[in-house]
Amino acid sequence: MLSEDAIRGEGTIREVLPNGLFRVELPNGHRVLAHVPGRLRLEYSGLLPGEKVVMKMSAYDLSRGCITNRQK
Repeated sequence: MLSEDAIRGEGTIREVLPNGLFRVELPNGHRVLAHVPGRLRLEYSGLLPGEKVVMKMSAYDLSRGCITNRQK
């Protein structure tokens, strides 16, 4: 995914899935399957449902995304 093609968005983690995957709900109600990249996996091992995150999604597939930051 090229950075200029990415769409940034904020959402809330609704469900923690195996293998570093999360179900994230956007403010408009759309649900996205998001993952944490390998370089951030150690830092984000404690993500829990209800936490707010910033993620980027591909302009070509809006059903999948990549978590980039945790909001505090």
